[in-house]
This record gives sequence, C-alpha cells and structure tokens, in this order.
Amino acid sequence: MNTDPDDGWSLVVPLKPLARAKSRLAAAAGARSRRRLALAFALDTVAAALECPRVRDVAVVTDDPEAAAALAALGARIVPDSPAAGLNAALAHGARAVREGRPGARVAALNADLPALRPAELERVLRAAGKYPRAFLADAAEIGTTFLSAGPGVELAPAFGGASRRRHSSTGAVEIRLTGVDSVRRDVDTGEDLAAALALGVGPRTAAHWDRAAG
Repeated sequence: MNTDPDDGWSLVVPLKPLARAKSRLAAAAGARSRRRLALAFALDTVAAALECPRVRDVAVVTDDPEAAAALAALGARIVPDSPAAGLNAALAHGARAVREGRPGARVAALNADLPALRPAELERVLRAAGKYPRAFLADAAEIGTTFLSAGPGVELAPAFGGASRRRHSSTGAVEIRLTGVDSVRRDVDTGEDLAAALALGVGPRTAAHWDRAAG
C-alpha cells in the first residue's frame, strides 16, 4: 500500500448488505453460502487492492455491520452508505468522502466482486488510468465495467449497472485496453463467472468458502 500522502490512488469499493448481495449465485452456491461468498469476494478484493503499490487507501461504502468490521480489520476505511440510493450514488458519496480529506485525490471505483484480483494487474490498470482525466476498464463480458477512475479535480461520475461500458464511454471516459489484466475484469455474478474466477486463481478467503460450500 502506498503511504505517501501526496501520491497514490484512493479506491472506492461499494458493497451492498450481504443479505441482498450476489442473489444470482444462489443456484450455484446455495442461499447460505452465497452470503458468505459475497463477503469473501469483498475481502479478497480489498486485501489485494491494499497490496498494490499505487493504492494509497481503500474506502468501502457499506451499511452492513459484519462486512464493515471484517473489511476495517484489513485496513479499509468504512464509509456509511448515507445516500442509500443505489450503486452509483454510493460511489459518488464515497469519492466525495475521500476528497473531503484530500481534495486533490486521484480516485477510482472498483467492484467488490473481484476475488481473483492480482495487485500487479491492478497496478498496470492504475498506471494506464493516470494518463487520462477519466478512464474505465470493461468487464470480462465487455458489457459492464469493473473500474472507473477520475484524476485530481475531476468528478468520478459513475454510471455502473448493465451496459455501463457504453455509458461510461459516452460520458467521455477513455476505455483502458490492456491485455493480461484478466483478474481486474473478472467480476462474479453467476456460477459461470465463479468458475472462471476459480480458473484464474481466487484469493484465500474465497477459496476457503468455496471449498466448504462445494464439499
């Protein structure tokens, strides 16, 4: 994690209450395991992000007390989801919270469901993002978005959900086109997504919970 107060990225990671998270995984993992996997995804995502040399800090926007406690123990800052108005409102709120203390911060939204995230791959994405006022990375399906960045003094203006790749492009954000950053693009919503993430190699918490659920 970058500790230079004048450098590094602040990442904003949104996490809905675990009781409602990853509902499409229930068919593959079961209702009880789905909740635990959602938390494991977030923990592995944040842990990997904090290991990235270009990341100064991670702010998780959530109102789930269990998730907040576990993620704070990793070193994340917890920002209550006071807008309670959905994903994009939570991300904009998180970015504002970061910049209240560091007005010139470079901020980036990152999905909470990237259990295979590799710090070195995230570093490459952040390096590329730093060249543009706003930039984004498409998900593995090339329909959605897993990452959106904004440089100093630039509003994040998130438009996540559904076909967000097209929406982010239409708002002037530059698409980051890199090979070899599959772990930053592999979000998990379905059993098929989880299988693809497992093939890449997931973090220890996801691996442990999946082994338990599968067993």
